[in-house]
Amino acid sequence: MDVVVLVKQVPDTESLIQIAEDSVSIKTGDLKWIINPYDEFAVEEALQIRETQGGTVTILSMGPEKATEAIRTALAMGADSGVLINDPMTAGGDALTTAKVLAAALKEIPYDLIIAGQRAVDGDNYQVGSAVAEYLGIPQISLVIKEEIFNGKIRCHRVFEGGTVVVETPFPALFTTQRGLNEPRYASLPGIMKAKKKPLDIKTLADIGIDPAIVGKAGSKTKIKTLNFPSERQAVRMIDGESGAEKAANLVKILHGEIKAI
Repeated sequence: MDVVVLVKQVPDTESLIQIAEDSVSIKTGDLKWIINPYDEFAVEEALQIRETQGGTVTILSMGPEKATEAIRTALAMGADSGVLINDPMTAGGDALTTAKVLAAALKEIPYDLIIAGQRAVDGDNYQVGSAVAEYLGIPQISLVIKEEIFNGKIRCHRVFEGGTVVVETPFPALFTTQRGLNEPRYASLPGIMKAKKKPLDIKTLADIGIDPAIVGKAGSKTKIKTLNFPSERQAVRMIDGESGAEKAANLVKILHGEIKAI
């Protein structure tokens, strides 16, 4: 069973995010970068599948050279090899152009199963995994909390409107992760040392045969016009009154007379 895991490097969720001077990007100089938390579930599940089914686990990512740190983290967890698509022409791309690049790279990598995080915690758009499957022409199952492999098929339990639904599909296939699927392992010191010697290929768009005009900023269908922080919330207003009934009456007066909500 050859498994490919799609990984993205994102700012640490505890980092202080600041808007850059261009008003369409964030300041990255002082940010701490980590592997996307939902992608950690994907790496862990791939490793568990390899432990039971045999095969290989390959990590695939797109980004600047710094993104090798996220790939090395996955390799330290136990993955076998990594591939990074690093090309300046991918900068400024949206989710669909990212999916185009990853799908083109996947055509050069043997796989039976692709696993991706349901979303990246920086963009929160939920699109890349599904779009990759669409571009490859393979089935995909999202928000998976349990999977079973049998007779050349994968059966997945996925979250669905407050419940779960069970879906089966033959290979090759792609699924995205949800919390509860597993508990990602920590990278051990021996694993970190071994990761330094594991193969990690860095490729450009030319290496995977994709036209720069259809990816990156040039190929994006969505454009960021400006970034703004949410407006500050007003302070809490306490409702006066000697009793619950009086407070309720005063609240109704405010909602009707001042706020015009009723």
